[in-house]
Amino acid sequence: MQQVTPTRKTMTLNLTEAEMKALEELSSTKEISKTAVLRQALRLYQMLEARIARGEKLFFEHDVTKQKAELMVL
Repeated sequence: MQQVTPTRKTMTLNLTEAEMKALEELSSTKEISKTAVLRQALRLYQMLEARIARGEKLFFEHDVTKQKAELMVL
């Protein structure tokens, strides 16, 4: 079976200095390219949007106190 490579498109992205620093830090920490970081972020955002659209909520829970905080996505 022959694999089909998805067509890719190029775009220019303008980031603030702080956003670029954050992207570079994530890229370095995760040992992946900046492009890979942005692709992962996009997939995560898509997943969050889909789950929120189904009426689900996202919470962070503290390991010790078990206190929960809901993440609000705009």
